[in-house]
This record gives sequence, C-alpha cells and structure tokens, in this order.
Amino acid sequence: MKRIRRAISPKLLLLPIAAAYVGLAYLALQRGNSLLIGLVLVLLSMVPFLWRFERRERQAREMVLIAVMAAIASVSRIPFATLLPGFTPVTFIVIISGVVFGAEAGWMTGAVAALASNFFLGQGPWTPWQMFAWGLAGWTAGLFAHRSPWRRRRIPLLLFGAVWGFLFGWIMNVTVVLDQWTQSHSWETVLARYAAGLPFEIIHATANVFFLAVFAPSWIRLLERYRSKYGILERKGEACDGSQQAANGG
Repeated sequence: MKRIRRAISPKLLLLPIAAAYVGLAYLALQRGNSLLIGLVLVLLSMVPFLWRFERRERQAREMVLIAVMAAIASVSRIPFATLLPGFTPVTFIVIISGVVFGAEAGWMTGAVAALASNFFLGQGPWTPWQMFAWGLAGWTAGLFAHRSPWRRRRIPLLLFGAVWGFLFGWIMNVTVVLDQWTQSHSWETVLARYAAGLPFEIIHATANVFFLAVFAPSWIRLLERYRSKYGILERKGEACDGSQQAANGG
C-alpha cells in the first residue's frame, strides 16, 4: 500500500479533483448555494498537499515539532483576536515554520493552527478558507526561502510578510464575494467588499512586518539550531551537503 501511495504523484490527483469539483459546483449552482462552491474548491485543493505530506515517511519527533509550532500559533491567536482582530502573530509563526522547516511543514502548521484555534474562537464555513490561506502562506514561505539564502534576510522576509497580510484577507474575502457575485453579478459589489476589507489587510500586514522585524532573526536561529542538532525536516539538498561535509571531515 505504501508503494502504491509513493508511486502516485500529487499532480495525478489534479484531474480527478478538477472533475469532482466541476460536478459538485454544478450541483451547488442548481441548489443556489454559491458558498458550497467555494468550500468544495478549498477542501479539494488541500488534497494534493495532504497527500504529498502523508506519503512521506517521517519521524515521530518531526510530527511533534509541527504540532508544537501549530499549537504555538493557535494559542497566540486567541488573545490577539479579542484585543485587535487582524493583528496576530499566526502568520509570522507559519512563515517562520515554512522558512526553517520547509514548504510542507509550513503548510501543515498553517492549516492545523487555523483548525485548532477555531475550536476556541468558533468553527464555521470560514475555517477551511483560513486553513487554506494560512497553509498556503507557510507553503509559499518554504518555497520562497529555499530558492536563495538571501531571501531569509530581514528585508525580503518583511516584504514577504507584508504581501501575505493582503493576500490572506483577499482570499478570505472570497467567502463573501462568491455569494454576492451570484446574486448581483456586479463588479461594483465585489470592489466594495475588497475596499471595505482594506483596513483589516493593512493591520494584518503591519502585524506581520512587526513580528518578523522583531522576532524573526532569533526564532530562525533557535529553530535552525534545533533542526541541525536533531537532523529533522532536512531538505534533500541540505542533507546531501551535510553528508558530503562529514565525509570530507568538515
């Protein structure tokens, strides 16, 4: 069974997922439920990420580490949600997880953090969207940082965090825009919704820049030290470099 799961590429899942989505979207339109279209799209889009993560063999301490990062993000969200919605360190923690531990760990940290924190703040149709948005933030952070060591520096990370402050809000706005569009078919309504959400995106982007500027260097050093010490969640290129240095006595 494990060999079969490894042989199947996540890319091969896209075609049946797209076909399933088209069928479910058609049924949703027939029932006049536009919200279901968005929820199904988000849930189905998570399948390749989860499949890719699950089919890799991982040590127990790797799973524990991801769970710990997700728990920290979840707990940190609760007090900020009551004091100043939008000004939250969750995106910062998710981005750092992706930067240090890789794209897949960043995805799982973001998705689990959204699901877990909503047990305290309230579950609803917005939960899958938050899981998708925060998971995507962690995923892209891993890809962004893996391309070049320069991108781990403060200024690139600050710009990355600022961009995701807006992207997160724009993704979440889709939950409302879908329903408004099916009713009015008006671009003015869509633009009005995004304009109304702009202050919240600015707050979120400001929070990301603040937390990354103040805490990112120390968090990255601490987590990199932990990752190097225990050899967990290493990327293939880094593992090969480490083996080669060890063989050369370096």
